[in-house]
Amino acid sequence: MYQSSNVYFICAFAAIGGGLFGFDISSMSGVLGTQAYKRYFGNPVSYRQGGITCAMPFGSLVGALSSSFIADRYSRRASIQIASIFWVVGSIIQCASVNIGMLVVGRVIAGVCVGIASSICPVYQAEIAPKEIRGRVVSLQQWAITWGILIQYFIQYGSSWVGGGPNNPDQPTSAFRIPWGIQIIPAVLLFFGMYFLPKSPRWLASKDRWEEAIQVMASLHGGGDVNHPKVLAEYKEIEEALRFDREEAISSYKQLAEPRMLKRVLLGMSIQMWSQLCGMNVMMYYVVYIMEGANIASPLLTASIQYILNVLLTLPAILYLDRFGRRPAMLTGSLLMMTLLFIVGALQASYGVPNTGPIKNSTNSDISWVINNNKPVSKAIVAMTYLFVCSFATTWGPTSWTYPSEIFPTKIRAKAVSLATASNWFWNSVLAFAVPPLLWNINWKMYMIFATFNGAAFIHMFLTAPETKGKTLEEMDEVFDSGLPAWKALPKGSRFDELQKDIEAGNLKIHHRIGGVEKEREKETVVESAHVENKEAATAAAV
Repeated sequence: MYQSSNVYFICAFAAIGGGLFGFDISSMSGVLGTQAYKRYFGNPVSYRQGGITCAMPFGSLVGALSSSFIADRYSRRASIQIASIFWVVGSIIQCASVNIGMLVVGRVIAGVCVGIASSICPVYQAEIAPKEIRGRVVSLQQWAITWGILIQYFIQYGSSWVGGGPNNPDQPTSAFRIPWGIQIIPAVLLFFGMYFLPKSPRWLASKDRWEEAIQVMASLHGGGDVNHPKVLAEYKEIEEALRFDREEAISSYKQLAEPRMLKRVLLGMSIQMWSQLCGMNVMMYYVVYIMEGANIASPLLTASIQYILNVLLTLPAILYLDRFGRRPAMLTGSLLMMTLLFIVGALQASYGVPNTGPIKNSTNSDISWVINNNKPVSKAIVAMTYLFVCSFATTWGPTSWTYPSEIFPTKIRAKAVSLATASNWFWNSVLAFAVPPLLWNINWKMYMIFATFNGAAFIHMFLTAPETKGKTLEEMDEVFDSGLPAWKALPKGSRFDELQKDIEAGNLKIHHRIGGVEKEREKETVVESAHVENKEAATAAAV
C-alpha cells in the first residue's frame, strides 16, 4: 500500500485529530443561544449547562489516561484510528439525542476520542519529524484545533438560522442536530487516511521491528536511501537510547516516578494545566455569554471574529516557534494574558451592573452581570478579549502541545504525554463545569482569578522549563540532566549534527539492521566462508 513520505503532509493530516478537539471546544458555543436548544433541553443554565459541557472533557480525561496502552501496544497510527471510531459513535448519539442524558452519553463517548487523539497525535508528529521543524509540525496540532473551532462554530452559526433564526421560539431541532451530524465527516477521513501514513519509526524500533523502522526513516529523511548519513545518525541515536533504557531494566511505570523523570512528568502536566487555567478555553466554551455581558452587536457574530483571529494568529507560532523557542513563547504569553484579563476584570468591575431584567424576557438571561448603555467600555472589553485570544494563539496554544510531546524518552513517551494530556482534560472538565456558575455568581471576579493563574504560570515556567529547540528527542536527557538552571541555555549545537558530519566524512561507520541482526551475521558468515573456499581453491590450483 502507498504511504506518504512528506513530513509536512503526514503531520498535517494527523492533525485532523486536533481538529476533532476543536470541534469539541466549540461544540456548544453556537447552539447555546438558539431557542431550539434551550426549548428542547429545558433551558439548561449554570450547573446543568456546566454538566452538559463538561461531559466531553470528562470523556477526554478517560481517553487520555487510556491512550498510552493503545499507542504502545497497537502503534501510534492505530490509536488515532481507534479514536476516530469513538468520535463517529459519540457524534451519532449526540445527533440523535432525545434528552439531556443521551446528549451527555454521546459527548462522553466522543470525548474519549478527543482524549486519545490529543495525547497521541503530538507524539506521532514529534516522532516523525526531524528536530529542525519539530516545533513547526507539532504546532499544526494547535492550528488544526483552531480550524476545528472555527469550522464547527460557523456550521453552528449557519444552522442557528434554520427555522426562522435563533430567536424563534418554535425553531426546529435541526438547528443543533445538523452541526452535531456534520462533525462525523472529518473522523471518517482521518480513519481511512491514516492507512496511507507510515507508523512511527521510534515505535517500530521499540518493538525491534528495525527493518521497517529504517525503511520509514529512509523514506522520511533520506529520499529512500537506507545508507543516507542522516538516516544512519538517527538510527544510531535511537538504538543507543533504547539500549540504555533496556540496560536500566526499569519498567516504564516505575521510570515515570524516578526523580529525574518525575520532574519532567510534573512539568508536562503543569504546562497542560496552565494552558487551561490561563482562561482560553473559557473564552472558547462560553464566549457567547461574555459577548452578551458586553451588550454589543450580535453575540454570535461578534464571537465568530475571535475564532477567525485564533486561526490566523496561530500561523506566526507555526512559522517561528523553532526559531524563537518554546520558553520565550510561554513566558511572553503568560505576561500578556495576565495583563489583558486584569484589564477586562477592572472594566467589568468599574462599569458593570447586576442583570436585574426579567429573566424570562431578557435576551441575556444566562448571565448576572452586564455593561449597560456604555458602548466605549463594551468595545474595550471585546477588544481585550480579541487581544487575549491573539496572545494565546501565538504563544501557549502551539507550545503547550509541542513541549510535552518532545521531552520524554521513547520508552515512556506515550505514558508521560497521556498523563500530561489527562491533566489538560481534568482542568478542562473542572472549568467547563465551574465557569457558568462563576459567571453567574462572581461575574467580573472570575477574570481576576484567571489573571492570577497566568502570573503563577509565568513564575513556574521561568524557574522550571528549559529551552528544547534544536535538540533531538534522544538529546532531551542532556537538556534536563545538565545541572543548569532552566533560565540558562545549553551550548548551541546538537550531538546529532556532529554524528551526521562524522558519518558523512567517513570517520564513523554505522551498520544498521536491515534484514535483522541474525541475517546480518549470517551474511558475514557466508562472506567469510566464501573467502576461505576461494583461498583454498586458489591454493589447490597453485599446487
